[in-house]
Amino acid sequence: MKIRFAFGLSVALLLAGAAHAQQAGQDQPSGDLVPPTSASDFTAGQLDAVIAGSWRSAHNKARDVYRHPKGTLQFFGLQPDETVIEITPAAGWYTEILAPLLRDNGHYIAAVPGGNGSEDRQNADVLRDKFKADPAEYGKASIVVFNPKTPVFGPPGSADMVLTFRNVHNWAEAGTAEAYFKAFYAVLKPGGTLGVEDHRAAPGASFDAVKSSGYLPTDYVIKLATDAGFKLDEQSEINANPKDTKNYAKGVWTLPPTLTLGDQDRDKYLAIGESDRMTLRFVKAGTKKAATPAASSSSATTH
Repeated sequence: MKIRFAFGLSVALLLAGAAHAQQAGQDQPSGDLVPPTSASDFTAGQLDAVIAGSWRSAHNKARDVYRHPKGTLQFFGLQPDETVIEITPAAGWYTEILAPLLRDNGHYIAAVPGGNGSEDRQNADVLRDKFKADPAEYGKASIVVFNPKTPVFGPPGSADMVLTFRNVHNWAEAGTAEAYFKAFYAVLKPGGTLGVEDHRAAPGASFDAVKSSGYLPTDYVIKLATDAGFKLDEQSEINANPKDTKNYAKGVWTLPPTLTLGDQDRDKYLAIGESDRMTLRFVKAGTKKAATPAASSSSATTH
């Protein structure tokens, strides 16, 4: 794969990546609880180089200690030549990593909800501006706009991987989660991968009891996927956080990065860190075929 910032990687950058990984383990040790068991074709150096990329905002880099992007993407098994659709990437935390990784041989597509929501329009504009500002890194990255009530993310069987980070709780509360998972299944190729990360409820918690808290029972999310036709391939503890007690009056938004209580007990919640999260890998039935051309503006609404 021709990633210019990976090849010719300096010793200083490698040392910085190692130091960052060490710090991540110290600040939120959950990343070391259970290492990923599925490796991608991206080398560790390539992943480190992109994660350390100068185009990533300082604010986003500061959250690497909580979000464990390297281990998470290795667990999902991201491949260099894949067409990857990220569902509702907001302002693009993972976009800044995924799109440059896939720039040369793959295709990154951001699926953004359409409609009248000002936040959705703002996020779409942020992504468009991001792509235009640095075409050398984002290449042919594109946006597909979908109807959140009847989601369609592209032509059937056009994607190798669908990823969604910390979104399922929103769809579950809105009553649209089943439609999303069916749409994930439809857009994926046979043998394709669905990667899901979300805030994990306490063991034994019921969906009705926690649905407004931002946390979800793991078995609820697994059922959403399996009811849509997926098979659970594996679970990872890469994004676990045993410090998260999950019993906050304001739900998961009490913790960083939202810190909805403001200065009230701020140091306490910063010490906990970001939420305890499930990380699940599902597969669509069938055998992967040879790569096909990525979805383009002729087959999906792109901007």
